[in-house]
Amino acid sequence: MPTYEYECMECRNRFEVFQSIKDDPIQECIKCKGKVRKLFGSAGIIFKGSGFYVNDYRKNTASNKESESSSSSSVSSPSCSCAAGCGN
Repeated sequence: MPTYEYECMECRNRFEVFQSIKDDPIQECIKCKGKVRKLFGSAGIIFKGSGFYVNDYRKNTASNKESESSSSSSVSSPSCSCAAGCGN
């Protein structure tokens, strides 16, 4: 069950209420019985395990390694065979 934060419109008291998602929002301040509004904040992030990046990226498979090695061998050539003789 989530924790919701409320703020009183009259006394500016801020308080948190642990309630179900199905419950109706709180209508009155626990301190002065004034009208309250629900505040919205960012959700907390919890990293568990040995590392989130291990699960988020694809694993290198044999087909990935083959395509990488074939593309890297065709990228560079030790000598140039062009007619201009550029020396590469």
